[in-house]
Amino acid sequence: MKLYRDQGVVLRTHDLGEADRIITFLTRRNGQVRAVAKGIRRTKSRFGARLEPFAMVDAQFYEGRSLDIITEVSTMSSFAGKIGRDYDSYTCACAMAEVTDKLTSQEGLPDEDQYLLLVGALNALSLKAHDPESILASYILRSLANAGWALAIGNCATCGTPGPLHRFDVRAGGMVCESCAPRSAAHPHNETVQLLAALQIGDWDIVDRSGLTARHESAGLVTAYLQWHIERKVKSLDMVGTPLIHL
Repeated sequence: MKLYRDQGVVLRTHDLGEADRIITFLTRRNGQVRAVAKGIRRTKSRFGARLEPFAMVDAQFYEGRSLDIITEVSTMSSFAGKIGRDYDSYTCACAMAEVTDKLTSQEGLPDEDQYLLLVGALNALSLKAHDPESILASYILRSLANAGWALAIGNCATCGTPGPLHRFDVRAGGMVCESCAPRSAAHPHNETVQLLAALQIGDWDIVDRSGLTARHESAGLVTAYLQWHIERKVKSLDMVGTPLIHL
């Protein structure tokens, strides 16, 4: 029996049998891990609420034939409780967890940068450091960049022509010049383009000063860009309150 220990954030849970639950983590050193928490649904479970979504824990596992088994858990952060008390933060955290799950779906592949991005975003949500939807949009862009899909903003995504640029094409990878822009390319406001750049690098002075129109427009573009690259719908985004989130 091989034991190992790692830090992890709970992404999702699934009931198993009458008393057990499968927990999906993003861990710091082992990437995505799916493991069984034995007896967690019983009232006297020693794990209890420690393994709720968004919880950051230090856990010990042993390797099983198909699923690993959780043997010890200690809480490292109170993210889950604070986020769960605020609806906007909760819905954004659900979307973050689903995005992370899809971007790190290959189990056992380490991705410490992705782990640290998620921890930082959840911490910002729990502290209400910024508008929750802006934290979510920034997390999505930075996670995609970490996966190799950085949004092109300053230079044309197709030919490299430097800006200023005024058209946005999801298929090309971001902002494009007039020569490269297809008819279907969006024409976002200048403030929206500036906001996208700020969200991708985490320039919160610019993000916090942005107007509601730019935030809504950028949310739609970020969502479209995300779903184009992962080639599937992120269902949790349906709960997020931005009117343009379904673009």
